[in-house]
Amino acid sequence: MPGIDECLYEAMTLPGARGAAIVDWTSGLALGSVGDSPNGDYEATAAETAEVARSAAEYQAFAPVEDPDDDFSPSGTGDTGGTGPAGGASGEGADPKGLPVEDLMLTTRTGFHLIRYVETTFDSSVFLYLWLDRHTGNLAMARLRLRSLAERLVLG
Repeated sequence: MPGIDECLYEAMTLPGARGAAIVDWTSGLALGSVGDSPNGDYEATAAETAEVARSAAEYQAFAPVEDPDDDFSPSGTGDTGGTGPAGGASGEGADPKGLPVEDLMLTTRTGFHLIRYVETTFDSSVFLYLWLDRHTGNLAMARLRLRSLAERLVLG
């Protein structure tokens, strides 16, 4: 089971990997980072990707609350009991384990940005971030590898 450093270095072995980080999406702080940063500043990149991760986790447009009485609900169960997808109006205390969002992919003219939420046994708000070169990166392979890394990552 890899720790933070091992996880990041393994992510950087992917074809086209330019940079990787493990970020706490509630604080916007990087727990670790390796490689380059899209804007040249690791702290700013961590804060900016945390904003994107929070938006997807908190806003119903990205992760709608399932209504148990809705015939079109994917599972027919899963109302979180609150006004927001994480059980509260603002999504405070949101836990990726309880959200339907698994990962996010953002494409730009020059690269791919992947965010993979990490599920842990404690109340975690951590995600893996990977920046890939658009011309040499393999988005499908990167997504699968990030899922595997997120499942094996040991935080502690």
